[in-house]
Order: sequence, then C-alpha cells, then structure tokens
Amino acid sequence: MANSAPEVSKRRRSTPNQQPLLPGLPDHIAQAILSRVDPASLYSVCRSWRRVPYTRHFPPFLSLYVLLSSKSSNSIEFHHFDPVSSKWRALPSTPPDPPLRLSIRHPAFISRNLPIQSVSASGSLVLLAATTHNFHPALSRPLIFDPDSGRWLFGPPLTSPRRWCAAGALRGVVYAASGIGSHFSVDVARSVEKWDLTNVKSNSPTSSTGRSGNEWSGWEWERVSSLKDGRFSRDAIDAVGWRGKLCMVNVKGDALKDGVVYDAEKDKWQDMPEGMIAGWTGPVAAMDEDVMYVVEEGKGALRRYVPERDTWHKVVESESLKGADQIAAGGGRVCVVCRGRIVVVDVAAALPRIWDVETPRGLEAVAVHILPRMSQLV
Repeated sequence: MANSAPEVSKRRRSTPNQQPLLPGLPDHIAQAILSRVDPASLYSVCRSWRRVPYTRHFPPFLSLYVLLSSKSSNSIEFHHFDPVSSKWRALPSTPPDPPLRLSIRHPAFISRNLPIQSVSASGSLVLLAATTHNFHPALSRPLIFDPDSGRWLFGPPLTSPRRWCAAGALRGVVYAASGIGSHFSVDVARSVEKWDLTNVKSNSPTSSTGRSGNEWSGWEWERVSSLKDGRFSRDAIDAVGWRGKLCMVNVKGDALKDGVVYDAEKDKWQDMPEGMIAGWTGPVAAMDEDVMYVVEEGKGALRRYVPERDTWHKVVESESLKGADQIAAGGGRVCVVCRGRIVVVDVAAALPRIWDVETPRGLEAVAVHILPRMSQLV
C-alpha cells in the first residue's frame, strides 16, 4: 500500500537537547518527507526515526491481529504483531461487564476446537460468534476492537445471537448468516442479518466516531433476504466479501459442499459458479475484496481464483501450508493459520516468498486478521 503525504500540524523546531529528524528542517516538514519512506527502512536507521511510523502523522502500515489459544488452558487471548519491529503485544483487556466467556475446548469434542468467529471490517476487528461451555451463543452482540483508539467496544444486540454460523464482511458491512442459537431453529438457520459499520463510524448521532462509553451507538442490525434452507448451519464458516458479493460454502475442507453467492446491491442469493465451488477446498480470503485466494489444506497449495475462466490458478505449493485452518489477505500478503502456526506468503513478489511468524510462547493461533497498526508509540 503506497504511502501518501499526511496532513500534519506545524510543530516547533527541535530544542537544543533534541536531535531533529532531518538536520535543517522543522520536524513537521521532516515527518511529511519521511512518511513516503517504507516504515521498515525507517525503523532500522536510528532511534529517532524508529518512532516516526507510530505517530498519528504517519500513514498506518498493516499489522497482524491474532486470536490465540493457550496450550495449557481453555482461554483465548488477543494480540497484535508489528511486522516492522517484529514484536508481539497483547491488546487491551476486553470490557469486564458483561464478562467474555468463550470456550474453545470441550470434553465432548476431543478431536476438534469449538469455533470462535471473527471478521475484519472498516479497519476494525469484530468478534462475532462463539460458544459457551454449555453450548449457548457466547455473544449477544459483537465485540469490536478499534486500532485507532486502542479500545474494545460493544456493537448493537444481534437480532438472533448465534453460533456455528457464517460470518463475513463486505464493504464495511458485517454479516451473520445461518447457524444455531441455544437450540436449532429453522428460522435462525435461514436468517441473515447485517450491521453497517461504516455508517456507525462516520454518521453516529452521538460522536464523530460513533462511540458512547463502551458501545457503538445509533445503528442496529438489519435483516436481509433469507437463505432458501438451513444447510449452512452445519459448520462455522467464513463468508468472503468479493467484488460486491458475499461468497460462502456450507462446510469446511475438501468435502462435498453447497455454495451460494449473495449480491448485496440486489439483496439476492444465487448458486455459486461450478468452478468456484469445485476449487473451494480449504479456507478462502479476498485481497481488498477483489482477488480471491484459497489454500488447499490437503496439498498445501495456494490458488488464486480467475473469474473469467471460473478456475483456480496455483500460485505456490508448500508443505508448510498443509492443514490450513484460516487465512487473511492484505497488503500483498496472504497469512495462513496452519495447526496453530502462522505462515505468510508474499504473493506480490515475482516469485512468492514464504515464511513463518512465531507465536508468543505457550500460545497457538486460532485466527489472523490484517488491519492498520495501533497508533500508540512503541
């Protein structure tokens, strides 16, 4: 993502005890010049330049926001990985009231984890659905982390709190589809609702950011066209925003599956193209909601969807990509969660490069999202 010169407020010249960013120039002009430099290059030059990418005057670079599970307990942690400094930092604590009770492991499901579903929308991390220890929906309303303010906030109550659902985002609008509540219901299994986070952030009647205490205010969930049946309540799945549409299948992995596509402008569901569903053999994500990628979990092959031919083109294949559970795409990278590990593929390079990001000790990755870095100084 190319940097653009930000609007900066004039700042006084450096004092004799403070080294200027660029000799002979006021810092506000130096910052405008340095904002065009790659943040990783700035970080490696000197201590004064190291702080520049973390100021509000520098265009936010992309970072990883990761849901992590403890290897020794049934707990979830939220961390931020800064690719410039290569440092992990825990996100601020979630609001204490109501307490967040998420279960990822249960004795009844020895061989698999319970799903915790999160999406990225409008530059924020949205925790949308999960399960409690007694198999009830863990969230009656979404929990949102805003990197710009560094705060957790609650969204409006869901019309139908659910788990094992389809969760996705398209053009800043969050969608929750199908799934089940405390018990199976045909109405919930067919229902789809949306929450426009872009309207909340720009047009809230209470403040310019739409925040009131620990809650987003002023906008509610809205029902949209229902699914024709309850087939999409079988698994916790990702609904992928792509070119004005929401694409999803009813089961994960390489199993035989059904697929549907939601046209947001027409508020209409239609069958997924044959080639798209045939190649949907693992987790899928879309780069800038324009280029769709899948990791074939059995072979470890990363493929790109070619809509003109309704086929998937292989980008790279690697042993390290086998067993992919979830992926995110952004900034020319595809980040893959593979059995608790994080693997990054640089798809913008002429020859795709692959490397691992080591998780904090004692923790395994559950889901990864690519969002702007937090503005707080390091």
